[in-house]
Amino acid sequence: MSTTETASARYATLEDWSTSDLVAGILEGQYFAIGAVQSAGAAIAKAIDMSAERLSAGGRLIYIGAGTSGRISTQDAAELPPTFNWPSNRAISLMAGGEGAFLRAKEGAEDDEVAGVADLDGVSVGPNDVVIGVAASGRTPYVIAGLKHARKIGALTIGIYNNRGGRVGEACELPILIETGPEILAGSTRMKAGTAQKAALNCISTGVMIRLGFVYRGKMVEMQATNAKLRERGALMVADLTGADIEVATKAFAEAGQIIKVAVVMLSLDVSKDEAVAALARANGNLRRALVG
Repeated sequence: MSTTETASARYATLEDWSTSDLVAGILEGQYFAIGAVQSAGAAIAKAIDMSAERLSAGGRLIYIGAGTSGRISTQDAAELPPTFNWPSNRAISLMAGGEGAFLRAKEGAEDDEVAGVADLDGVSVGPNDVVIGVAASGRTPYVIAGLKHARKIGALTIGIYNNRGGRVGEACELPILIETGPEILAGSTRMKAGTAQKAALNCISTGVMIRLGFVYRGKMVEMQATNAKLRERGALMVADLTGADIEVATKAFAEAGQIIKVAVVMLSLDVSKDEAVAALARANGNLRRALVG
């Protein structure tokens, strides 16, 4: 039995604990999860560098998972377009059981090896793609079959799992083992294992976007200003990056079509919107390169 499914003697009388002790115990597990991710730091760093290389050649991030792991992967994929303006067709999440399983568990779907292969074929997985398989147990057939298939095609395959000896580690090119051990609720991998998976995916996707130039001076300069709060944040970002007062920054931001990078180039280089757009195009969208010419 995998360690995430093993009952811990420490929690045998869990229902008798006081509420404050329950909270302390649950949070203790969350701290432990982050520590486990830190222990996998070297593998995560390697995943960032290898992924950035594939994606810079036009590849896609393709996540594949089942149950809790699939839903956590989907969240990471869904946050890339609004945060980094990453194209939605280059952040794909494949879930055992199909889209309906994102909201309602579909029993037995994780055992479908044929679907793992078919779903990847359905999005035409290729050698420039990065396929991230996530499975707490490390033995989910849907994920293992998908990773093996993608690896044969030449895609970069990364496996994130929480149990030593899990076959996910053998199926992929780059295994990331995050040993979180028994859960406070035996087998409930939405607890420590889920937290660890989310943190690891955050590290990988954010690190990749930084390496690809989607961040400038620690700011989300690709952010889409899709509501009033984000429009205000965008104007403040322009002001901070250019040294302009907020009124000037807000005006430039509006003239730039509420595109942060364009407004920053306009103010920093004292050029028109069209000239700023052209400068960014010459720099392949990289703000740092556009500002230095």
